[in-house]
Amino acid sequence: MREKIWTWHFIVICLSSFFMFLNLYVTATTFPLYLKNILGGTQQQMGLAITFFVIGGVAMRPFSGQWVNRFGKKKMAVLGSVLFTLFSISYYAQGGIVFFLLLRVLQGMSYSIASTAASAIASELVPDSRKGEGIGYFSMFMSIAMVIGPALGIALWGEGNAGALLLVCCVISACSLLFAAGSRVPKDEPQPRREPQQERKGGQLLSRFFETKALPISLTGFVLAFSYSSITGFIASFTAEIHQSAVTSYFFIVFALMIVLSRPVIGRIFDKYNEHMLAYPGILLFIGSMFLLSQAHSAAMILTAGVIMGTGYGALLPCFQTLAMKLSPEHRRGLATGTFFLLFDSGYGVGSYLFGWLSSIAGYRLMYEAAGVIALLCLAVYYVLHHRPRSARTVGLVRNDSVSG
Repeated sequence: MREKIWTWHFIVICLSSFFMFLNLYVTATTFPLYLKNILGGTQQQMGLAITFFVIGGVAMRPFSGQWVNRFGKKKMAVLGSVLFTLFSISYYAQGGIVFFLLLRVLQGMSYSIASTAASAIASELVPDSRKGEGIGYFSMFMSIAMVIGPALGIALWGEGNAGALLLVCCVISACSLLFAAGSRVPKDEPQPRREPQQERKGGQLLSRFFETKALPISLTGFVLAFSYSSITGFIASFTAEIHQSAVTSYFFIVFALMIVLSRPVIGRIFDKYNEHMLAYPGILLFIGSMFLLSQAHSAAMILTAGVIMGTGYGALLPCFQTLAMKLSPEHRRGLATGTFFLLFDSGYGVGSYLFGWLSSIAGYRLMYEAAGVIALLCLAVYYVLHHRPRSARTVGLVRNDSVSG
C-alpha cells in the first residue's frame, strides 16, 4: 500500500505557502508601478521595489535555516507569517520612497523565515518513499501562485486603485498566517545549537549557515532563477511593446496549467527513475521557450512559449528543491531549504536588476535571447556541479563493492 501524501496537515501548509507566494508575486508585478506612480519614483528606481525585497530575503536565508532547526519549524513559520502580515499592513503609512524600501527589506526578511519553515514542514510531512512526488506537489502551489499573482496584480493595478491593491495584499498575507497557525508538525523538537563533532571540524562557519551538500544543486537553481526573472518582471512590458497586451494574463494561465497537468507525472518520474530524466529535458524546454519568446510577434507564439516554458519550469523547480533536501542529512533539512532558496532568490534578484538594465539599452527581444543563453548555462552548471560528481561517486562505490567482494 502506498504511503499517503495528501493529509490534512500537508494541505494546510501547502495553502500557507501558496498565499505567501501569491502576495510576493502580486507585489512583484505592481509595486514597481506603485513606487513610480504613487510614491513619485523614477523609471530607474522601479526595479528597487523587487531588489530590496530580495536583499532582505537573501540576507536572512542563512539565519532562517539555522533558526528553523534550532527553535522548531512551526514556531518560525508562525513568526515569519505574523511579521509578513504586519509589514503588509504597514504599506498604508505611505511614508515616502525610503520608508517603502525599508519595508520591502523587512518584509523580504520575514518572507525568508516563513518560506524556509514551510518548506521544512512539508518535507517532514511527506513520506520518504514519495519524497519527489510530495515536494513536487508542495512546490506546485508555489508555481501556481507565481502565475496567478502577476495576473491578479495586473488586474488590480488596471483598476487604478492603490488602496484596493494594498487591501488585497493584507488579506492574502492574513490567509497565509491563518494556515501557518493551523499547521501541525511531527517530530518538531528544537535541535541543539552545537553541531556534531564531525561537522565542527573544518568548514565550521560555512556549515553553520549553509548546507554544503545542497550547494551544487542550489547554484543550478541560482542560474535557473536568474533566467526566469526575465518573465515575471518584464513580460507585461514586452507584450505591450509588440501590441499583444491582451495575451499577458493568458500566458500565465497556460504556464500554470502545464505545471499542474505535468506535476503528478514529474513526481513519479523522480521517485522511480532519477533526477536526470527530469533535469535535462526540463532545461532544454526552458531554453527553447526563451528563444521562442524572444522572436514572438503574435499571441499564438507567446502562448506556445508559455506552454513549453511551463512544462520545463514545472519539472525543474521541484526536482532541484527535492534534491537539495534529499542530499542533505535529515536534521539539516531546514538549512538545506534555506541554502536552496538563498541562491534561488539571489538569482531572481540579480536577474531582475541586470535584465532591467539590459532591456533599457538593448530592448526586450535581446533581453530574452540573453535569458535563453543564461538558461543554456544552467545545463552546463547542472552537469559539472551535480551530474558528473554524483556519477563519479556512484562508480567509486561500485568499484569498492567489487573489491570487497
